[in-house]
Amino acid sequence: MAGFRTPKQKLSALIITYNEMGYIEKCIDSVSFADEILVVDSYSTDGTYEYLLEHPKVNVIQNPFENFTAQKSFTLKQASNDWVLFLDADEVVTENLQKEIIETINNPNAHEAYWFYRKFMFQNEPLNFSGWQTDKNHRLFRKSKAHFTDRKIVHETLVVDGKSGILKEKLTHYCYKNYQDYKGKMLKYGQLKAKEDFYKEKHFNYLLMTVKPFWKFFNHYILRLGILDGKKGWTICYLNALGVLERFRELKRLEKKNELAYYLVMP
Repeated sequence: MAGFRTPKQKLSALIITYNEMGYIEKCIDSVSFADEILVVDSYSTDGTYEYLLEHPKVNVIQNPFENFTAQKSFTLKQASNDWVLFLDADEVVTENLQKEIIETINNPNAHEAYWFYRKFMFQNEPLNFSGWQTDKNHRLFRKSKAHFTDRKIVHETLVVDGKSGILKEKLTHYCYKNYQDYKGKMLKYGQLKAKEDFYKEKHFNYLLMTVKPFWKFFNHYILRLGILDGKKGWTICYLNALGVLERFRELKRLEKKNELAYYLVMP
């Protein structure tokens, strides 16, 4: 008589996209082992949606982008399976990581969620320092045991009902396509963080606008050894600091806009 075997756990790979041609192809290929690949696109204009629509393994739907937390929460609700693997469109799962993911979700003693460390790529060259050497994110978890907190609208945070583990293999993150693309990404993050601050009733401060960007650059380039990444490190650390500066600029704009609206409605 054959022994009892636990059924193989099914996995949904989830991705959100906006204008990701040149990177989404590698990402999709790397998650082809998943039982479901679901992509939520926020109305790309570069052919990303059309590419995904024609891909035989992908289920793609479009949803307007409000912020990262809202988009990922929407995507999570669409998943068919309890185990989900959440990726950014510029991330790639290596073969060794694929094996570790499959072994992990089929382990009867698996935790409810898992952190991934990431290997950052500046175009096609690795970034070994620049403040990211200890970066880790929840990427693999059970849908029934986790949700994204609505307290953050950028750098979304997962709340897990249970234990979290850490996988040994790293996720490859192609964070830097080119200067303008990364600059745009950092400015967008800064603006979203400003909205988050505004909703929390944090106020603009000239001193912080001066100190915080400088500290961000000094911390990542000097203390966290971005200088060892050479020109790549300088570029990344400068643009990250620029994102912090934009956060304060945008907060100042939001406060002025709010003050103007207040005076316009006063009798």
